[in-house]
Amino acid sequence: MEISYELIFASVRVAISSLRRCIGVFKQADGSAYIEQGNTKVLATVYGPHEIRGSRAKLLLDRVLVNCQYSMATFSTGERKRRPRGDRKSQEMTMHLKQTFDAAIMTNLYPRSQIDIFVEVLQSDGGNYCASVNAATLALIDAGIPMKDFVCACSASFVNDNPIADINYLEESSGGPELIVATLPKSDQIVFLEQNSRLHEDNLSKVIDLAVKSCKDVYTVLDQTVRDHL
Repeated sequence: MEISYELIFASVRVAISSLRRCIGVFKQADGSAYIEQGNTKVLATVYGPHEIRGSRAKLLLDRVLVNCQYSMATFSTGERKRRPRGDRKSQEMTMHLKQTFDAAIMTNLYPRSQIDIFVEVLQSDGGNYCASVNAATLALIDAGIPMKDFVCACSASFVNDNPIADINYLEESSGGPELIVATLPKSDQIVFLEQNSRLHEDNLSKVIDLAVKSCKDVYTVLDQTVRDHL
């Protein structure tokens, strides 16, 4: 049975509209946000802009230093185990977050300073990067950090000859293709794109289109959250 794009997009909108989010959950931080995207739960906090901490060699004369730190709670998955902050996976996700927000924050407005973004995954059910980006975006807005646009992220895959969006852990671990996209929705600019596993080029455009469309649905929800908070 063929499934139309309209039905797929409609199901995505339903899933995205149920995304739970809250701004300003930590008064100690300059900005904070909590997001539940499906069964994945993420807490993000932002500090700064402030003076460079640690080695002065990190200081940038013409722009702000964006410092990110990604971590997962011990209890975030079904297998309870200690997760050191400096492990390879955390370092990779930290680097991805830094690349994403370096492209979105107006870094030239705060030269010789530093902005810290801390992301903690409290419960993981796939889409950790996407939920982390969406939570960090709300936290940055809560902190009053100027950005070019919202940064919205969503994952997509191709299962049974149909593109699907916002995949969970079971869909991630099934061995199928996974495409992760972060965009600036108003300008349709992609600031991060990663593909895991192989995907035939005939289906690539369908999956990318669905991921970008889903990012715009995420933007609608996040924008309404900010308006309600204000």
